[in-house]
Amino acid sequence: MSATDAASFTPKSSSPTLKTAATVSLERFKSVTATQQPHMVCLIFVAGHNDLLQSEIAADTSGRFDHLQGVPKALLPAVTGGGDESPAPTILGRWWKEVNSRQLFNDVFLVTNAHQYKHFERWATANGFPVDNIINDGTTTHDGRLGAVADLDLVMRSKGLAGADAMLIAGDMLFSQGFDVAGVQRFFRLRGGDCAVYYELAPGEEASTRGLVEVDAASSRVTALHEKPHAQSVASRLASVVFYVLRASTLETMLPDFLLEENEVARRSFGRFFSWLVEHDVELYGMKLPTAFELIGQTSLAEYEACVARLSASLGADGARLSQPITKRAHARVGLLGNPSDGFFGKTIAVSLANFWAEVSIVGSARLRLVPHPLNDPNEFGSLADLHGISRKEGYQGGLILLQATCKRFYEYCSQAGIALAKRNFTLRYNTNVPRQVGLAGSSAIITATLQCLMGFFALSEADIPKALQPSFVLSVEMDELFIQAGLQDRVIQTYEGCMFMDFRRDLVEGRGYGEYERLPTRHLPFLWLAYLSDPSNSGKIHSDVKARWKAGDQTIIDGMAKFARFTDEGRTALLEADWPALGRLMDQNFALRRELYGDACIGEAALAMVAVAHEAGVPVKFPGSGGAVVGMCLSEEQRQHVRRLYEERGYVFAALEPHEPAE
Repeated sequence: MSATDAASFTPKSSSPTLKTAATVSLERFKSVTATQQPHMVCLIFVAGHNDLLQSEIAADTSGRFDHLQGVPKALLPAVTGGGDESPAPTILGRWWKEVNSRQLFNDVFLVTNAHQYKHFERWATANGFPVDNIINDGTTTHDGRLGAVADLDLVMRSKGLAGADAMLIAGDMLFSQGFDVAGVQRFFRLRGGDCAVYYELAPGEEASTRGLVEVDAASSRVTALHEKPHAQSVASRLASVVFYVLRASTLETMLPDFLLEENEVARRSFGRFFSWLVEHDVELYGMKLPTAFELIGQTSLAEYEACVARLSASLGADGARLSQPITKRAHARVGLLGNPSDGFFGKTIAVSLANFWAEVSIVGSARLRLVPHPLNDPNEFGSLADLHGISRKEGYQGGLILLQATCKRFYEYCSQAGIALAKRNFTLRYNTNVPRQVGLAGSSAIITATLQCLMGFFALSEADIPKALQPSFVLSVEMDELFIQAGLQDRVIQTYEGCMFMDFRRDLVEGRGYGEYERLPTRHLPFLWLAYLSDPSNSGKIHSDVKARWKAGDQTIIDGMAKFARFTDEGRTALLEADWPALGRLMDQNFALRRELYGDACIGEAALAMVAVAHEAGVPVKFPGSGGAVVGMCLSEEQRQHVRRLYEERGYVFAALEPHEPAE
């Protein structure tokens, strides 16, 4: 692979703000969730006329749908099955269960018309919905309709709801996953403005039948809303649905003005109203659904049957959503060249390893479970001496705490970024073969794989959490949640994989939250090896003052970090030109500079002894990161066998390294 073949990664920065861990603030989120919330009501709208689905059911001559003749769309079965004693839940029934399951609202109202009122009154009596909370708008035909916004105004006035925030939902939409209404409410409180829910259109889904929104990814602010535009007139593929939250101030000040301005009933739709709000610079924020709702607007009988079949197939006997297990693997890494920490805004080259990895799997379950690893999360011991020996060597924190911290941070990130997570529980378990405390970034590998599992389970993509910001997410878990001091570089190589050149220039990292990343070839790398202590807990390192000296402007340290960066630039050239002797010299120089800046006391006698073995054999060597290991390179099989023999004879673990190339 030549220099011209190397792929350059320069991701766009128009994404939810997630820079370095130090810049991520969750204070507003925490204060919003901790304080008592203002008055909020939920309004479910089922007042439409002239429904296509009802007319097709009425025209069907097969007899299969006779029992559904005249039934409003919102009261149709949501899944197949059921019987006289246990009827299938209706579309509206699923919404009622969702909004009534917790004390989210001070009141819930159902808005219908005179033509269908009796159907909903009967449903309310049978399902514990307060009949007094059904609002009849008095209309009997499509031509005589008031318009959705006028219906909203009717509810607010007739029920004396001045001063209340309101969530507006179309009760005839079918949601195929356990949508978390509380998540939308939290996002509304967090942002402090009105809220519109949207989803990304599926390939081939007709855009002209939907209201489309344009959303600023960094702030989640809706910048435009187009109601059912011509297919070619709007580039956005983000579709709005009738799922909004409005502040009391908007309802009291903007709603009357809109109704005065819009005399035509056809223009009194929610889509037009929210487009009007954006035009009048009202703060409107967008929250993204993980998947689309179905049965939006006019739906055919064939579409209804297909939707119900899909939902039925995805649910178990207890109504819980089923899923196939998802397994993600993140690889350990070795640093080939560069400064020892990207906290110095330097440059590094790292390689991910195929034969050392952490693996995490996720599957849907009735309750959320984090499964302890039998070796890494021990809670049973043969004796007190056994506990002492394991704790001394392995430490006190296994991988379970990493899973838990990642889940917590994931939830907070999605709440901040306006991503609506489906209300689904899961079981997470992990496995890893990365040796502990040898500087191969085993902990961040577990977090990286967990993030990828969560994204897959909740159907999130790089459009939701951009790849360039995923390393910052992993870093925020370690620094903000677990108080582990770390940097971006390990998380970058574990996210991108392969061999990566990373430039962490200050203006890039502080300006957009990530550096410049370039993929380098691994196909023709010479033999790389790793040697590490069988008991790395005895490495004997002491705390370094290099970072403090760098912050204080110590010129020796500043010049040293610039020299690390030059080594990395030269190493990039050596890799692209397959100049392995040059790469080896740079590895040796990299370690010599580290030793000069950090001192032997900080590096430790055990680590220096490992380096000395490689020097005795005449092969390049350096630290792969921090901890009790060294990484080296051999240019011949004879040299490789000689180095292996030297290390094994002196009691070290010696492992051949297999560079990992990411799947295309």
